[in-house]
Amino acid sequence: MLGGVWLVLIVTAVAVAGATGRVEQVTQAAMESARAAVETALNLAGVMALWLGLSRIAQESGLMQALARLLAPVTRRLFPSVPPDHPALGAVAMNLSANLLGLGNAATPMGLKAMQELQKLNRGDPEEATPAMCTFLVLNTSSVTLIPGTLIALRAAQGSRSPADIVVPTLVATAVSAAVGIAVDAMLRRRWARRGG
Repeated sequence: MLGGVWLVLIVTAVAVAGATGRVEQVTQAAMESARAAVETALNLAGVMALWLGLSRIAQESGLMQALARLLAPVTRRLFPSVPPDHPALGAVAMNLSANLLGLGNAATPMGLKAMQELQKLNRGDPEEATPAMCTFLVLNTSSVTLIPGTLIALRAAQGSRSPADIVVPTLVATAVSAAVGIAVDAMLRRRWARRGG
C-alpha cells in the first residue's frame, strides 16, 4: 500500500517536472536530499552510540536498578493486581527508569520483557490486554522524561547551537501527558470494574 503511494508521488513529480521543463531541478533536489539523509544518519549514529553507551554504563553501575527500586512504591500502587514480588514489576520499573533518562530504543527490550511478564498474569482471554497491561502501555507512551537524549541527539545532528534547551519543556510536557494518561486510565479502569470486567 505505502509502496503504491510512493510510486504515485514519484511518477506524478516526474511527469509534472517533464511537463514544466524542470527535470534537471528535480534530479538535483533528489541528489541533495539523499546526501543530506546520509549525513543526518551518520551524525545521529554517533550521538546514539554515545547515549547507548551511557545507558550500558548506567545498567552496569547499578543506576538503573537504583531507579527501579526508587520507583517500586509507585509501580506497586499503579499495578495493584500484580504481586509485589513478581518480575513484571521489576521490568516495568526498569522500563520507566530508561524512559525517565530518555534512553529511547534502550527502553524497548525492557518494555517487551514487562509485557511478557504481565501476559503471564493474564487469566482471561490471552488475546485481550489486562488492565495492568493497559496501564503499562499508557505509562510507557506518556512517560516522564528527565533527559530527552534522542531529541537532543537529533537537534545536535541538525546543527542546533543549544540542543539541550528542550530539557525543561520536555519535562513539563511529559509530566502533563503522564498525569493525564494515568487519570484517564484510572477512570476507565473504574468503569471497567463496574461492568464486572
